[in-house]
Amino acid sequence: MMKYLNFILLVYLLVFISGCETDKKSDSINKTKTELTIPLAGGDTTIFDASSHAFSIPAPNLTAAALHKHLKGDVEFEAVFVTAPAEVNPGLGPIYNNVSCINCHSRDGRGRPPDIDGKLVSLLFRLSLPNNNKDMDGKPPIPVPGYGTQLNNKAIYGTPAEGNVDISYTEQPLLTSEGTKIHLRYPNYTITDAYYPLPEDIEVSPRVAPVVFGLGLLEAIPQENIISNADESDINADGISGKPNYVWDVIKKQYALGRFGWKANQPNLLQQVASAYHDDMGLTTSLFQMENSIGQSQHTNVSPSPEVSDEILDVVTFYVQTLAVPARRNVDDPKVIQGEQLFTQAQCDTCHIPTHRTGVFPGIPSISNQTIHPYTDLLLHDMGPDLADNRPDFQASGSEWRTPPLWGIGLVRTVNGHTNFLHDGRARNLLEAVLWHGGEAEKSRNMTLEMSQTERDALIAFLESL
Repeated sequence: MMKYLNFILLVYLLVFISGCETDKKSDSINKTKTELTIPLAGGDTTIFDASSHAFSIPAPNLTAAALHKHLKGDVEFEAVFVTAPAEVNPGLGPIYNNVSCINCHSRDGRGRPPDIDGKLVSLLFRLSLPNNNKDMDGKPPIPVPGYGTQLNNKAIYGTPAEGNVDISYTEQPLLTSEGTKIHLRYPNYTITDAYYPLPEDIEVSPRVAPVVFGLGLLEAIPQENIISNADESDINADGISGKPNYVWDVIKKQYALGRFGWKANQPNLLQQVASAYHDDMGLTTSLFQMENSIGQSQHTNVSPSPEVSDEILDVVTFYVQTLAVPARRNVDDPKVIQGEQLFTQAQCDTCHIPTHRTGVFPGIPSISNQTIHPYTDLLLHDMGPDLADNRPDFQASGSEWRTPPLWGIGLVRTVNGHTNFLHDGRARNLLEAVLWHGGEAEKSRNMTLEMSQTERDALIAFLESL
């Protein structure tokens, strides 16, 4: 761990020195203001690092005190929890999906479906029952008796896990305008080894772990700016009708704008982190004080003080709020420039809005008042039946998903060693991810199919530059 922290501090120092050296360069070799701002995906939090550590570096504009807090959060993000009683990090389970944050978000990056061995490491499954009461529209998902709202596939010794999932794929061929056949793969999920009878009408939604860098910047975008991009009734008749999700804020005890999660079902990062500790690791906090096994046979009826302290919750939240955003690359490449033009022509930027401005975020000046380029609107969009999980989540319908940010997407292969995309990782590359788009994005998908091979290559080159 100390070697890793020393590496981070060294990189931080080198970036600081590099920034100073850049300022000293003569005007004759300085880039224009426009050229300088294009790569700065995260504003002053941007890091010029395209290595396997690109998602794990602290924002370069942190003060010394803030960097110290960030590094404390880094240690806790990697902390492994164990079964109680224990002197260090007790409280795991009794049912859970993983033992640490970093195990799902490897190198602070993107998860993927399991390999041939079938082990679920960074893919989990949300569960619920159908809502047959219109009075419950817009409310949280209905828990499944014996399971709650998430399938916990692991358990502590002597305790039954809830079950496992077998995954198979059905190939779906798709033809481009030039007659090229592209094979998409449709996932099929079967819950196995269920410890308790499953209802026939159970709703199942797969979710891979998303990247965790840049989240503080997304949290700092003023609410009114996000809502201003919504067009639920499609008044401008462009076929795009993004809408906000309003979800329960457990601290304020009221509904608030959702920003985080694949269906924007979390209002802020503190609750997102606490929810992950609770749902994924079976750890209680001051926000979620009851075990995730409450009401089930695995529950021990032991009610200790929160297993994750407010201090740990605070520094881990701060950690994900202050990770640097990797800079764009190859921005002057003609192929990338052409791809960006095609991205706009295909109206991809209608949902994946390139630029936002953060407001003043209390206590974290490093993410305040930044011009950023995340390529998202943080709104819900109907993505059509092929991507639907048919599981509503507050205001999100079974076919609606939050627009995921695209920054850093071209570095996933370098950081995480794969190119699996979308909420369940079914897409094996960026082109497949684009071609799975339906619903509001069907026009954009069809325009991609109508492109020449050279144009599609340029579009992907642009995405890989982000």
